[in-house]
This record gives sequence, structure tokens and C-alpha cells, in this order.
Amino acid sequence: MRICTDADIALIGRLAADAKKRAAGFSHRLLILPCSATKRHDPGWMPAWERYDGPLWQTWRAVDPERRLARVGVLSARYGFRTADSPIEDYDARLTPDLAERMIAGGMTTRWPRPPSPNKPDNYGSHPGCEIASLAYHGTRPFTDIALVGGGLYLKVMRAFLDGFREMRCITPDAKITEINAGIGMMRQRLRAWLEQGRGR
Repeated sequence: MRICTDADIALIGRLAADAKKRAAGFSHRLLILPCSATKRHDPGWMPAWERYDGPLWQTWRAVDPERRLARVGVLSARYGFRTADSPIEDYDARLTPDLAERMIAGGMTTRWPRPPSPNKPDNYGSHPGCEIASLAYHGTRPFTDIALVGGGLYLKVMRAFLDGFREMRCITPDAKITEINAGIGMMRQRLRAWLEQGRGR
């Protein structure tokens, strides 16, 4: 039996406090970032937004240190769709064409990561609908402005799930969709500009 350590309990408390603080300034904007090859290698679990340390994540943290300009999700090659607050372990995986197709085929209810063995029960991980629904307070506060950021494979997977998110009322039928895909320098500029548009909303 796995028992929570003091570090696990402290992390849970910190995440709960952060969520309560941000709820008062809820944003109807949703940002979905790709996972990052550059990560902090601290042992154990930490929120995804702290684990990932690539250029796009650095830009987001610099522009929105209070995390008020958008609610943030991540598409991970290991964990699938997650909220940026989700605790994750260090890992080394990349999104391949085969994995992208499997994620799309799995749809809204397939849990990621997949079980380590076909003989294991399919109760590992979390499914995309659960994760994104939690950001939209389970459909009571749907998003009206969405930014999808990443390389071609990441955008392909993100696009494939938009209809499912609409059906769950996580995003409005007429939500504005912005795709950010270019060289990393241009992507950082466009991400910064999109975030800045959220000030005062």
C-alpha cells in the first residue's frame, strides 16, 4: 500500500490554496500548452507548471506569474491532457505520430498514461474530459477564448478534442480558437501577445 509522505501532503495543501486564490479571478480564457522536453528533474511529484521548464513555459510564467490571465492545460506525451496544476513525476517521452493517432482514437474517455501492462486494470491516469472539465468548473464556466500552442502533432491532437470539449460544455460553441505554431521565437512572441490580451477582462 502506498502512503502519502509529508511532501505529498504539503503539495496537496499548496495546490488547494493556489486554486482557492485563483478562483476569485476566474478567466474565461483557456491556454493549452505542449509538454516540454526541458524539465526540472527533482524527485517525486510536482505541479506540471513547475516541472516543465521549456521556452513556452518560461514565457507563460514570466507574463502571468499570478496565473490570472488564462486557465492552463497541458498536452503531455506521457500523461495526455492535464491541468497545469496536476502533479506529475519526471519522465522522458515524446509525442510520435503513432502516439498522436492513439490519443485521438482513444477519444475523451481513454485514460492516460495507459496501464504498464495489458494485464493491468484500466484505472491508471485520467481522461481528457475530466481534466479540462475541472478547469471549466465542470461546464458551469465554459471558455470563450482558447489558445492552442505547440508543434504540428500537438495541434493535431488538441484540435481533435475540441468537439468533445464543446459537447461537455467546457468551451462555448462560438469560442474563439487561436492556434500558435511557428519557430520557437515567434511562438513565444505570439503567446505573450495572446496572454496580454487577457489583461483587464
